[in-house]
Amino acid sequence: MSEGATKMNYAIKTLRRRWDDVSPHWQDAVKADFEARHIGPLITQVSATIRGMNQLEEITQRMRRECS
Repeated sequence: MSEGATKMNYAIKTLRRRWDDVSPHWQDAVKADFEARHIGPLITQVSATIRGMNQLEEITQRMRRECS
């Protein structure tokens, strides 16, 4: 995994852990809205970005092997 993808993966795991810590103590409509509008989409987008970065890393490595 590339360094950037590794850092993003660590950051999203940290966000999930901290959200899980806070979530039980914040039980109202604002929390639900914040989670639906910000936390959930952010996790989804970052996870998709990490997958894309990993795919690009594989392609780049294959190109290097084939072109050397």
